[in-house]
Amino acid sequence: MEQFDVVVAGGGMVGAATAIGLAQQGLSVAVLEGVQPAPFEASQPMDLRVSAISPHSVSLLERLGAWDAVTAMRLCPYKRLETWEHPECRTRFNAEQMHLERLGYIVENRVLQLALWQQFELYPNLAVKCPARMISATAIENGQLIVLEDGSQIQATLLVGADGANSRVRQQAGIGITAWDYRQHCMLINVETTLPQQDITWQMFTPHGPRSFLPLPGHQASLVWYDSPSRIQQLSALSPEQLEAQIIAHFPAELGEFKVLNHGCFPLTRRHAQKYYKSGTVLLGDAAHTINPLAGQGVNLGFKDVDVLLHEIEKAGQDWSELRVLKAYERRRRPDNLLMQSGMDFFYTMFSNDLLPVKLLRNAGLKLAEQAGPIKQKVLKYAMGM
Repeated sequence: MEQFDVVVAGGGMVGAATAIGLAQQGLSVAVLEGVQPAPFEASQPMDLRVSAISPHSVSLLERLGAWDAVTAMRLCPYKRLETWEHPECRTRFNAEQMHLERLGYIVENRVLQLALWQQFELYPNLAVKCPARMISATAIENGQLIVLEDGSQIQATLLVGADGANSRVRQQAGIGITAWDYRQHCMLINVETTLPQQDITWQMFTPHGPRSFLPLPGHQASLVWYDSPSRIQQLSALSPEQLEAQIIAHFPAELGEFKVLNHGCFPLTRRHAQKYYKSGTVLLGDAAHTINPLAGQGVNLGFKDVDVLLHEIEKAGQDWSELRVLKAYERRRRPDNLLMQSGMDFFYTMFSNDLLPVKLLRNAGLKLAEQAGPIKQKVLKYAMGM
C-alpha cells in the first residue's frame, strides 16, 4: 500500500497550489483528480469560468513558480474598478491613486490550474493520480486510510479536502455546514466588444441583481448577469441574437456594441464548514467556504487558505502533523472568510430590493464612499489581500 505524508483530494486551483507548496517543503504528496486539464492553445475560445486575481494571489503563485506560466498563456490586467446603482452615484477605484501598477488580473480558471499542473513534474516527491476519485476516508492511527474508486488504498498522515463545494472529504470527516440558497442564479456570458475597455471592471446594481463586466484579453469580456432562477432559465434558452437584445436592454451603455460568443449559468449558494479540520483532515477553498461571487473573491480566499496552511506547517517543522497546526490554520482563516462572506451578503441584501428609503441610503452610501479617500483605499487593499 502506498503511503504519503499528505494526500490532496482535488487538483483544481486550490488543491494544486497546496500540493506544490507542501512538496516545496519536502513532504511526500499525492494529488487525486478526476479530470486532467486540457492543454492550452492560443486559438481556444475563452473559458466561461474566470477569476479576479488579487496581488496577494499573484504573490503566492510566484512563490509556487506558476505565475510565469500564467503570463505565457493569457490574462487581462485591469487598473480601474467602478460600482454604481444610479449613474451619478459611483464609487471608483484607480490603481494610480493607490500607487499600484494595476488592481489585479482577470484569468481563466483553467489557465490557473494548468499553470500549476505544469509545476508538478519539478517535484519527484509529488505524485499525480488522475483519473482518481476518493470513495472513502477512515481515520486510523497516525492518519487516514483512503479508498479510491478503482479499489486501491493509500495512507496519508494528512488528508487535504480541496475537492469543492460538495466535498466528499468534508462529508467523510463528518463535518457539517451552515448554508443557504440566495434564490438567484448567475449567468456568465462571453462577448466580443467593439470598444477596447480592457483596463476596467465594473458592476451596476439593480433590484433583480447586479450586472457586471470583467475584461478579457483582446476585445473580449465576461458579462455576469444575476437574476431569479426562472429569469436566467429564460435567458439561457434564447438565441445569441435574442440574448444580445436583452443585454442591450438591461446592461449600461458603457458596454457599447458587442457580439455574444458563449454563455452558461449556475445557482448561487453560501456554505461555511462548521470546522475546517478534524484529526488527520483539513479543508481549504470551496470545501471550507463558498461566497457570493459578487466581487470575484472566491479563489482569492482559497489561495489565502493555502498560504496560511503552508506557513503554519512550515513553522511547525518536524511537528507539522500535530493537531495544533490545523487549529492555528483555522484560527487565522475562519474570521477572514466569515468577514468576506458577511460583507458580500450585506452588499447583496442592500442592493437586492426596491424599497425607496433603502435605495436612497445605498446611493448616498456609494456617493459618500467615492469621497472617503483613505477609508476607500483601505477597504480595497483589504479585499486585495494587501
